[in-house]
Amino acid sequence: MKRLLPRLLFGVLCIASIFGHVIGNWQIPLLTLLDNYSYDVRTRAFMPDTLDERIVIVDIDEKSLGELGRWPWNRKVMSDLIRQLTDEYRVAVIGFDIVFAERDDSSGLPVLESLASGEFRNNVEFRRAVEAQRPLLDYDRIFAETLRERPTVLGFHFSERPGGSPGSALPPPQQFPAPLPAGQFPSWPGYGGNLAAFQEAAASGGHFNPKIDNDGIIRRVPLLAENDGKYYPALSLAMLQLLVGQGELHPYVPAPGEPVEAIDVIGLRGMVRLPVDGDGCALIPYRGREGSFPYVSAADVLAGRADFEQLFGRIVLIGTSAPGLKDLRATPVGGSYPGVETHANLLAGALDGSVKEKPYYMLAAEIVALILAGGILALSLPFMSPLRGTLLTLGIFGILVAANFALWQVHVVMPIASATLAILMIYVFNAAWGFFWESNAKRQFTALFGQYVPPELVDEMAKNPEEYSMEGRNADMSVLFSDVRNFTTISEGLPPRELSALMNEYLGAMTLIIQKHRGTLDKYIGDAIMAFWGAPVANPLHAREAVMTALEMQRRLRSLGETFAAKGWPVLKIGIGINSGTMTVGDMGSSVRKSYTVMGDAVNLGARLEGITKEYGVGIAVGEKTRDACPDIVFRELDKVRVKGKASAVSIYEPLGTTESVTPERMEELANWSQALTRYREQSWAAAETILRDLQRKAPDDMLYRVYLERIAHLRELPPGNSEWDEGVTTFQTK
Repeated sequence: MKRLLPRLLFGVLCIASIFGHVIGNWQIPLLTLLDNYSYDVRTRAFMPDTLDERIVIVDIDEKSLGELGRWPWNRKVMSDLIRQLTDEYRVAVIGFDIVFAERDDSSGLPVLESLASGEFRNNVEFRRAVEAQRPLLDYDRIFAETLRERPTVLGFHFSERPGGSPGSALPPPQQFPAPLPAGQFPSWPGYGGNLAAFQEAAASGGHFNPKIDNDGIIRRVPLLAENDGKYYPALSLAMLQLLVGQGELHPYVPAPGEPVEAIDVIGLRGMVRLPVDGDGCALIPYRGREGSFPYVSAADVLAGRADFEQLFGRIVLIGTSAPGLKDLRATPVGGSYPGVETHANLLAGALDGSVKEKPYYMLAAEIVALILAGGILALSLPFMSPLRGTLLTLGIFGILVAANFALWQVHVVMPIASATLAILMIYVFNAAWGFFWESNAKRQFTALFGQYVPPELVDEMAKNPEEYSMEGRNADMSVLFSDVRNFTTISEGLPPRELSALMNEYLGAMTLIIQKHRGTLDKYIGDAIMAFWGAPVANPLHAREAVMTALEMQRRLRSLGETFAAKGWPVLKIGIGINSGTMTVGDMGSSVRKSYTVMGDAVNLGARLEGITKEYGVGIAVGEKTRDACPDIVFRELDKVRVKGKASAVSIYEPLGTTESVTPERMEELANWSQALTRYREQSWAAAETILRDLQRKAPDDMLYRVYLERIAHLRELPPGNSEWDEGVTTFQTK
């Protein structure tokens, strides 16, 4: 068993680590890359690779530029193109993979108007002629009138830069029977849209922002995107709404609090369902490589040379393929794929019902495949000969591939990378057993300190192991305590499995932040975390690192709140206490169990500070020594307190951020608060109350101002004697 045990344990650990990735506790980038690659392989292997004549690309190609001149064409030409398509060829709907964001002055009308109001303002005949020609030369008005009452969908794009392009407008946002789950669909603060007159005249509008995966490949399109609290459809989805007869969007939610699994488009001509993943995106069902849809030159359409049967009743997308104008994207079926065809593929897949989906139960299927495949190999290979082990591995992998391809045929995507990687790792480890060695120093220090400190500190300590030990010693250090507020209520409201998943995600995120700032993780106490800085590796900036850790923990908690809300979990709030001073650190305990931890009065005060954060409505409270050791951080004094077990009072503070990050407005508020606190300690109740009222009006959610206003009201009713006042020190009788 001694020979086999490491191989068995490796298999179990391999499955456990991949399992953590699958359920979202951590990320393994290799697995993400493998999943993407396997998806691309299946896409190329099973795509129809046929021409879909229902959707036609009207192409602004080299031929069109040769006949009509360089791009952009004037709006009158574009108006003629629309009229030809709708009135002569009677297409079903037109979508533009183009944005009309600027006015068209190519007719010369602005010049004529300038002359009529300037040099020729007294020439009545000239002015009359200008007015007579205005309807023929105002190309933007002609284009807007052409769009009106025709089945046209204008494209636009979202951007990270807040606000919209000058003069542009978004289409009317989508309306839904119930609010969408927060955070599932992508959000952009800015957009580049069409001129307002064009967008108002068009039947609809849709964005053409794809979802670009980490490897730069476009596999998905966000069906809905959020801007300023409103939701807008993708270009293909907006065109689909027109095709089904002014279709309305109805998100399909399997249960209250669950994410949207599909978007139903319900119109006069029927219903189409488009499945979406956890990011609100639809997988693009690529039909084949470039040219999966017929292309018709825009010049041929304008000249009436295009085949009537090829366009009659078809769905039209207007795009560009001319050099310098072509919108090329990296996709699973080509590294330089026309962007306009991504919209065509999604639209065709929606009409065919062939859009792939990742239903929620696929997570369970992936976990079962991982545990079965990995478990069988982990428990069998150590006892088998190389030949039999290889045959067993190939057999299990063959079954996994066959099941995966069978699901693909019914448009269901099952991730295959996790089980594949587990099979590969377990097989390779067993085949290469005996060839892997670790240095003694690294192994010793990983065993001693790896569970407490970040890996980079372990590496640093291993260079000079004689300088470190776990024996008890005194050191100037900082300690941090954090605790989830109302955790009992939260734990009673969640099933055990969900509570475990929530705590794993929360504790994992907080621990990463502690390690990022070179902290030593002491222990988890249920939902509480204890960490310290300054040991085993000395750190002269231990106080600052602890404070920066606390600030980042609060920021990370706010972003976790969006993730938790999307999963139907409660949003967590935590209190953090930090104190600095002399502490005893070392390996402490009994012969049964020991722990590398810290002790002392400074540690106890840190724990008390965490407990009283809720009394002031703040997320972080630090002691005076911590504040003094962080000159580049702005603090707000909270109070002078006397905690249980301590005779002397201490000042406590709330960190607000670094001096560079705190705004001038916040600094002004801090100055006013300091004046209020001074007046309060002088027992100048009226002056203190006036300042506090003004602060509360500007920051009504700040509990600290309310606390002091209530204290003042109480002190006015029961004024303290001079001997009782003690400069307003607050005494806490509980821990």
